[in-house]
Order: sequence, then structure tokens, then C-alpha cells
Amino acid sequence: MEAELKNLRIDRKKRRSDGPSRWATIWILTGIAVLVLAGGGRYLYGLANREKDVDVIRVRASSAAEQASAGDVILNATGYIVAAHKIELASKVMGKVAWIGVEKGDRVTEGQELVRLEDDEYKAQVQQSRGNLQNLQAKLEELQNGSRPEEISKAKADLDSSSADLINAKVSLNRTKQLVEQGVLARQTLDDAQARYDGQVARVASIERSFDLAKLGPRKEQIDAVRGQIEQARGSLAYSEMQLANTVIKAPISGTILERNVEKGEFVTTGFVGDRGAKGYVVSIADLRDLQTELDIGQSDFAKLGAHQKAVATAEAYPDRHYEAVIEEVAPEANRQKATVQVKVKILKPDDYLRPEMNASVAFLAEKKPKKGSAVEPPSIWIPTSAVRDGSVFVVGSGRAVKRKVKTGATMTLSTGAPGVRVEEGLIGGEDLITGPPADLKDGDRVRAKG
Repeated sequence: MEAELKNLRIDRKKRRSDGPSRWATIWILTGIAVLVLAGGGRYLYGLANREKDVDVIRVRASSAAEQASAGDVILNATGYIVAAHKIELASKVMGKVAWIGVEKGDRVTEGQELVRLEDDEYKAQVQQSRGNLQNLQAKLEELQNGSRPEEISKAKADLDSSSADLINAKVSLNRTKQLVEQGVLARQTLDDAQARYDGQVARVASIERSFDLAKLGPRKEQIDAVRGQIEQARGSLAYSEMQLANTVIKAPISGTILERNVEKGEFVTTGFVGDRGAKGYVVSIADLRDLQTELDIGQSDFAKLGAHQKAVATAEAYPDRHYEAVIEEVAPEANRQKATVQVKVKILKPDDYLRPEMNASVAFLAEKKPKKGSAVEPPSIWIPTSAVRDGSVFVVGSGRAVKRKVKTGATMTLSTGAPGVRVEEGLIGGEDLITGPPADLKDGDRVRAKG
């Protein structure tokens, strides 16, 4: 019993030796608790300051033509944007493409070289025409100058020699006559002498005419004939030079290359066009500052429109961008099958966003007659109704939502089809507006635009 009681006694030395270990455990547990609290606080802080994904649009102050309310639009129509004047630039001569200086989408200026064809044959034709002209000009100069003194002297010498032969023939004829009368020579001998004499008389007459022509020079008709040949040669040379110049194809207008139809080494023709053979045109070009919207208006709605009717055009690709427009062209006849009339609406101030063949919609506006003494209505701002909450909107500034009070006015359907409201005060245009702000969004929250 005594031994068991001794075992139950507390050993105070051993207790003192275990003290530091217990305090270490306490400190470790305390550190862990601090880390857990810090991590939880950081997590909660991150949740409170996490960026919210929001839809953002750029606020735009519309022009007077874009301020049309629902009652101002008398007709809506859809169609396509087209270039007012599209040119498929063809070659005037045939040949192989030697050089191409443009690509699709390049902007060019009037007179800029676009394509060059091989020109060796055309240079040879120019050289041949130039040589023929020089030859005829030399011939004309020769005729105008007349006979040279040496030629006249030669003609005179030939005439003197022929005259001497004539005198000799006459003496021989007289002697033969006497001998024939005396019976010394036969009658045939006299006939031969007479023939020689007559031939010499004719020869002298011919040489005399040649001598006179040598003194007079060429006839006027000869000179005129050569002059006519020279004019013909000049025309041939001009045509050859024009053909050579046509091997360089230049831009007829300033515009944009819509399509490049040829490659180096391909054959360009002025006649037939094959799918894989010769090409009929080299590039297509248009001035993208001169655009139209091509529409088919139903005959039942055609009476609503008038000459130079004002409108607002919107491209389907950019529904938030509006362009002032006006009717420029109305087809002179209707389409019987479609029961429509084609109308082309000129876009007054196109920009780089618009492209030919884009889908577009046009809202035709009723003509407004301003009240006497009324001031010009300033540009207005239209925003989606979903962006307004409790008389305020949120805009993005330095990555945070900034709350602004706004004063709203009339409502209308926007070009996107969504309901819209006019902002009278609070926005000036150019702000990044949050559309459909989340219910828990507050002033100063961090936000990030979707997409």
C-alpha cells in the first residue's frame, strides 16, 4: 500500500521539464489561427473587390438626321451597300502580264500604274512605223528640191549626143538616096537608112522632153501623193505609240482595289474571256467614299417617298453607327415579278466601317418643318432603356463603375430593335456605358467589359 501511494506522488521536477513544450504548442496553434483568419479575410476582400463582367457600349451623340423618333420614320427598308461607280478595268491591248503593282484592298490615286504587259512586240512596231515615216519624208524632200544641176547637165549631154546622131543619120540617108538613084545600092538599103533616121528623130524628141522635165522638176501631183503617204505613216506611228502606251494600265480614278483578277504571266485579251484562259479585265476599282444603299421598295410603299427624301442608313455589321442619307436615284421602271421599284440611297458621309455588299437598313424620315423662330435642335443622345436604373446609369472609368444621375426624355425603338430612351442631361457622348447593370453593382465596384 505504501509503495502504491509513492507511485501516485507528483514529480515536480518532471513537470518543470515539460513546460516549454506546452508553450510551443500554444504558439503554433495561435499562428495557425492567425493565418486562417488572414486567409479568410483576404478571400472575403477578394470577393468584395472582384471584377464584375458587364456589357459596355460607347455613348454616341447623334446628328440631327439621327434624332428621328418613332413618329418621324415613315418607312423602313433593307438592302445592300454598293459602290456608286464600280469599274472593271480592262486592257486595250492583248499580251502577257509582266508586272502587277497592287493587291486587293490597296488605295490608289488617279493615274497610278497598276499593271504592265510585255511590250517587246509593240516597241518593234513603233520602230518600224518610225522608219517608214522617215523614208517618206526623205522622198518628199527630194521631190521638193527638184533635179540637181548634175542631173540637168547629164540630160543636156544626152540631148546633144542624140542630136549629133540625128545629123549623122540624116547625112547617111541622103547619101543612100543618091546611090540608090544611081543604081549602086538596092532599094532595101534606102528603107533601112530611112528607118534609122526616123528612130533617131523620135529618140531626140524623147530626150528633149526628159531634159525639159529635169529643168521643171517633179509634178505637183507627185509631191501631194507623197505628202498623203507621210500623213498615213504618221497615223500609223501614232497608233503604234498608243498601243505601246496601253501596255501600261493606270488607275482611271482614285479609289480602292476591290479585286485583282490576274497574276504575272497570265494572258490578257480584249475579246473573249475563258474560265481558265485569257482574262477580260485586270482589276476592279471603286471609290469607297461614294457609296449607295440599293433597295427594292414595294409598289404599295413607293408613294410614301419623294425626290431627295432624307433617311438614316445603318449597316447590319455596326448597328450602333448611323449615317445620314438621301435618295439619289429611282429606277425608271418597276420590276413586274417582284412588284417593286429599285431605289438607291446615297450615304452622305461614309467611313471606313462600310463595305460594298454589306447588309443595310434604311429608315426614311418625314420632312420636318421647323417652327418659326425655333432654334436648331442640338445633337441628342439615345441609350438602351436597360442601362437606366433608378434615374441613374453606370459608366466605366479607370476600370470601375461610376454612377451618374441622368435626366431622360422621349422613348423610341433603336436601330438594334431594343427600346431606347433619350438622355437630356448627365451624358455628353463618348462615355463607355454599362447596359443592363447587375442588381448588386455599386458605385466604385471594379468592372470588366465582356468579350
